[in-house]
Amino acid sequence: MTYDVIIIGAGPAGLTAAIYAVRAGLSTLILEAQQVGGQVAISAEIENYPGAPRTTGWQLASAMDRQVRDMDVPIRHEAVTAIADLGRTKQVITAAGTYTAGALILANGAKRRKLGIPGEETLFGRGVSYCATCDGNFFRGRDVAVVGGGNTAVEDAVYLSGLCAHVHLIYRREALTAQKPLIAAARSRENLHLHPCARVTAIQGGGIVEAVEVAGVQGGEPSLLPVSGVFIAIGLEPDNGIFAPTVALDQGGYLQAGEDCKTSCPGIFCAGDARTKPLRQIVTAASDGAVAAMQAERYLSALDGAEG
Repeated sequence: MTYDVIIIGAGPAGLTAAIYAVRAGLSTLILEAQQVGGQVAISAEIENYPGAPRTTGWQLASAMDRQVRDMDVPIRHEAVTAIADLGRTKQVITAAGTYTAGALILANGAKRRKLGIPGEETLFGRGVSYCATCDGNFFRGRDVAVVGGGNTAVEDAVYLSGLCAHVHLIYRREALTAQKPLIAAARSRENLHLHPCARVTAIQGGGIVEAVEVAGVQGGEPSLLPVSGVFIAIGLEPDNGIFAPTVALDQGGYLQAGEDCKTSCPGIFCAGDARTKPLRQIVTAASDGAVAAMQAERYLSALDGAEG
């Protein structure tokens, strides 16, 4: 089936793009391989989105999802494997089939970065997690470690401190890089222990996580820290490889696009965390989605005008 616009990704950027595309009279399809809401859906608390103070990520993502579904936008849970520029039409290939559209909006976000250390892969799902709100309840009353010093890591550590006996926050710098309110919340929790200038070198366990090896960033012999779970929150990385033959990426793998959300390929736009930008937040993703949809509408209108 052919649509005016196909949106790849159902996070805040993709959902906002769908709202604006439908309001512009464009037939729209969303393709999403995982959960609707993207990273927002697995965030514990959201305090900086206008009009929704102190909500949860799941609640905000659900509200966005309902709004889009109420507009009768189809959301198909299919992983995109390739896209192609066919000139006046664009093609999207998934494991389930092939779709065509006049314009594409790439809003696939970014994925959690991995440590790349022994035990991380083999113990994934057996104590190693990348989502505190998804898996934290499994470790109620036990000791866990959180790796990272940014907003997500500190937010995860604060959340887990309400569930777990002890939470060890391990980060490479001397100071946390999270926002000040989050740092203050972390320091106020008596069972949350800070480990600055430290790095996790391995995760140990015979079938389940039993301990992490922790060493100083300057080297030295690692020491064992007994924990039942390890939550890794060291940032995001783009997952744009399948788009590379069609649109340009920067050195970090992000889609090259400015505030107009135009990629290097006419008719293909991008929005949210997948593109080059100085700030990756829910509000900036939503902004990108609106811009990308309007740019897609103008592009399609120009094509119709040229045909006329």
